[in-house]
Amino acid sequence: MNIKPTKHDIQAATGKMISDILAPDLTILFCGINPSLYSVAVGHHFARPGNRFWKTLHFAGFTERLLKPFEDRALLQFGYGLTNIADRATARADELTPEELIVGHQQLAAKVEYYRPKVLAVLGISAYRIAFNRPKATIGQQSDSIHKAIIWVLPNPSGLNAHYQLDDLVRSYQELLIAVK
Repeated sequence: MNIKPTKHDIQAATGKMISDILAPDLTILFCGINPSLYSVAVGHHFARPGNRFWKTLHFAGFTERLLKPFEDRALLQFGYGLTNIADRATARADELTPEELIVGHQQLAAKVEYYRPKVLAVLGISAYRIAFNRPKATIGQQSDSIHKAIIWVLPNPSGLNAHYQLDDLVRSYQELLIAVK
């Protein structure tokens, strides 16, 4: 099941999308910035080698065991879902335009209104600041909400985010878990 994509597969994923993992009334809807080329090529969220999402979730206590990216749909059984601010796959999130992030916020708001998660956890402070027009936002719970969902901003677990080591990510994500229990 864990098939490594070729370079051609990864390049062919440019601009494509990955399906959301959603259900009504989730406890937490985790929202990435946008899918990586690798994730789109294999059809699973946070699949790029070096991405620390799955380790962070497990070590922070969200899952009882370390899930693999191809098990991403299993998050639903824990009351969690996955989506992105922007749908377009890129090699790096900084390839997105501010306009794409702003439009993505509007699309995300519609998803939140329809699926009614308790918490929207946005994974990436810089993208959040642009998409939500909150230039001074910090990591953690935000003062505003979106269609009654609490907004919580978490550090991006991408291996490209050198500002946060795994222990730092785990501590930040644990704060969210403690808050929703």
